[in-house]
Parts: sequence; C-alpha cells; structure tokens
Amino acid sequence: NAHAHADQRAKNLLFGIAIGRPKNTIGLYVVDRLKHTYRLTTKLKRTSDEYAFMLTNFVNDASVVSSDVEDVIIASVVPKVMHSFRNCIRKYLHKEPIIIGPGVRTGISVQMENPKAVGADRIVDCAGAYYVYGGPALIVDFGTATTFNYVTAEGEFMGGCIAPGIKTSLDSLVEHTARLPKIELIKPETIICRNTGNNMQAGLIYGYTGLEQYSLARMKKECGEKDVKVEATGGLSERVRSVPGEKIIDVVD
Repeated sequence: NAHAHADQRAKNLLFGIAIGRPKNTIGLYVVDRLKHTYRLTTKLKRTSDEYAFMLTNFVNDASVVSSDVEDVIIASVVPKVMHSFRNCIRKYLHKEPIIIGPGVRTGISVQMENPKAVGADRIVDCAGAYYVYGGPALIVDFGTATTFNYVTAEGEFMGGCIAPGIKTSLDSLVEHTARLPKIELIKPETIICRNTGNNMQAGLIYGYTGLEQYSLARMKKECGEKDVKVEATGGLSERVRSVPGEKIIDVVD
C-alpha cells in the first residue's frame, strides 16, 4: 500500500519552470493545479549545484519529496543557463526535463513562417490559455517584452506582435537620459502630472494602456473573430488593466 501510495503521488507532482530575464519562475503543480511558486534572479554563471541548492530548498518548503516529482517541464528564452539548469534537474531530481521547443507536442499548431524561431514563452502562453479558456483567444503577456498572440478555436497560433516591456522601457529611459530618476511603476491619478516622477509613471502606464488597447482592438479587427476572448498574463498585467477606459481585457491569469 505504501508503494502504491507513493506511485500515486508521483503521478500528481510536476515542476513547471519558466527561464527568462531578469527572473526564473518555478511552479509546482499537484495534478493540474498550481500550488506553489518561487522566483529567483537569472544569472548566467550559476553552477548546477547552485541551482540545485535553491531547488532543494523550494522542494523542502513545499513539503514534497523530490523522488515523488514525476516530470519537469522547462520553457526558456535564455539558452546560456540551460546547461547548468538541465544538469541540476538530472543530478538532483533524477529526471530528464522536457524542454519546450521544436518537436514538443503542446497541443498548439504554430502557423508562423518559421515555427522554430518562435520563443518558448509565446508557445506556453498560447498553450496555457487555450487549455484553460479555449479559443479563439488573444493573449497578451506583459513581461520583459510585451507579446500579443492570436490563437484560433482549433488551437492554431497564427502570430501577433511584440513590443518592449514596460519595465524594459523604463530601464532604457533612465539609462539613456541624464536627469530622469528611477521610479516605481505605479499609476498616477491623472495623466497630466506636475513632477518628473509622476510624469514618467503616467507616460509609461497610460502610454502602455494605449498601446495595449489599440493593438488588441486592431488584432480583433484583423482576425475577424466575433467571440474572441482577450486574456492577459505577466507581472504587470493587473496594473495596466486597472487604468480606467475601454474594458478590452476579459481575464487576467
């Protein structure tokens, strides 16, 4: 019975890992429900043992036995860390991780001109949204880059567009100007502001709201779908959604 119970647990535990910049996000799924999430900064020179030390702590914090983890799935847009990360999984979880990329069947048919060039982050955005909410759907991801993706009712990823992320734009603005300060990305009450910090906040938050609303409205028009749902994800999606105006995002996940 103990062995049978262990086997049952093993079938229910899964690590999903997103490797990006500036952070990695690690999620532990029990059956198909996300139970725990952890974030760590992406550094190119970490060894497999350093990654393992952090992963082991995450496993212990979640009260999980590492041998119970059935699989590990990784979506990465930072190739330079993959050697150490893959060896960490092999050495400490004794699993060969599934790496999202060409040849991996996600349930999404990529209809881009060069499917191999599509980032793993966009593929898993489309797969996750389609699995949970169905299609047709427009999925916008507010991350390091802001990506807009169109998925049909049949699960076909037809393309979209990419813009710089809000935080990326802020970092560039501060780095390439002499007197603009570092600011927190929060929404001011008005777009006409009376100090430099609020001016920057208004330009970024309200400006990206305009970019998001126009891009999604145009995508709705071009895809020709009548009942397309708009879904948003990413760290800053709630902040952009909170700006008053036309309600174009249906759900934030």
